[in-house]
Amino acid sequence: MASVTAETGQEPEVICTRQGAAGHILLNRPQALNAVNLAMVRTIHAALDAWAEDAAVTRIVVEGAGGKAFCAGGDIRTLHDLGKAGRVDEARAFWREEYELNIRIKAYPKPYVALVDGIVMGGGVGLSILGSHRVAGERWLFAMPEVGIGFFPDVGATWFLPRLPGATGRWIALTGTRLKQGDSLALGLATHAVPSAAFAAVRDALCAGEPIDAVLARHAMAPPPAAALSTDDRAVIDRCFAADEPLAILAALDSEAARGSTFAAETAGTLRARSPNSVAIALEQIKRGADLDFPAAMRLEFRIASRISDTPDFFEGVRAVVIDKDQNPRWSPASLQDLRPQDTARYFAPLPDELVGDGKR
Repeated sequence: MASVTAETGQEPEVICTRQGAAGHILLNRPQALNAVNLAMVRTIHAALDAWAEDAAVTRIVVEGAGGKAFCAGGDIRTLHDLGKAGRVDEARAFWREEYELNIRIKAYPKPYVALVDGIVMGGGVGLSILGSHRVAGERWLFAMPEVGIGFFPDVGATWFLPRLPGATGRWIALTGTRLKQGDSLALGLATHAVPSAAFAAVRDALCAGEPIDAVLARHAMAPPPAAALSTDDRAVIDRCFAADEPLAILAALDSEAARGSTFAAETAGTLRARSPNSVAIALEQIKRGADLDFPAAMRLEFRIASRISDTPDFFEGVRAVVIDKDQNPRWSPASLQDLRPQDTARYFAPLPDELVGDGKR
């Protein structure tokens, strides 16, 4: 049973407990789709540090409360409000510590099992995809939708998206497309498929100390076919998103659409609706990320986050999607044609206070 805080009478937003052989993390903000805030980041990081030194803990198990979401991302509304109030340093503190946690998870010395059944986006991706085992239930729904709110795909996307098959990582980054269980397994975003109804049994067996791979094999389901990625669509993605400039990608999609590809036409329309600034940043980060190790990729992301979180597109995107929900952002600049290379390059310049360290506190 979840513990209750004496001060407020409310359940904590994240519950980290030792359960048998497992360090168990429960993201516990179901009313906010388990969105992550700075206090949660700090609690998780401290627990991971303690469990790394505890010989009785042989694995980490992470899951989300409420049944609808593993974690829908960071607490973007709060970060928007901090920026609007001129408290940018507080927003930067969140990203610094979140990215340090991502580094810790990626290099964690013990198996890290994320049980994901529901929405996994943004910051939730950093709490799952970077682990050794990513277990997908039938309700798994993955996306990196940041280009639609004037931000950029972060929490390690600079490193893991370029390492997906073909040009699919670029496609995910630039469109924010949503992927269900079958597609995510096919691309390697998820490592195992387990029926949603078996998640409790899997968790109990893992906490009891049973061998992880044997538990997951015992409860495995036959993965459904990839729904969003037909063979023809994959070929279109690999041809079009191989281009190294956003306008060249758009032109390639338009050419495919003219030859009858409905997928290309829809993808081009999606790309035109995203923040032009974010699209250009996302493509550049994915290009650079292919040659970076993980800590270097996170340093790059901190440079971008430190600058983009105080831009008109970030405030406008959050307003349109999260606050007013009119889904009608007015981007600045309004189109990819209006962007200059130097507009994008400035986000990647070194900072006087770079993200450093190995993820340990």
